[in-house]
Amino acid sequence: MMTSATTDLIRVLADPLRLRIVALLAHETLCTTHLVEETGAKQTNLSNHLRVLREAGVVDTEPCGRFTYYRLRPDVLDALAESFADLAATARTTIDSDRKRSC
Repeated sequence: MMTSATTDLIRVLADPLRLRIVALLAHETLCTTHLVEETGAKQTNLSNHLRVLREAGVVDTEPCGRFTYYRLRPDVLDALAESFADLAATARTTIDSDRKRSC
């Protein structure tokens, strides 16, 4: 069963720009300037999305002079992947047993 935290995380990652940010951060730690260049998004829009990702625990920040760098937290994605793996295992069990609720 999906927890509230898992469903919240799915909502956070459902936004295409946030998912793109996560994909970029999977390859390297980047600052807002880099992310603006890579995504083409406006800085204020990007900052709002980064705030959502930070509050959801998906990214960590690292101040560096005038800039803030963002780093992906793979443990959060691992937990999400584990939730989906559990769902898939449950579905396999259900299919194998041909279990269905009567009407």
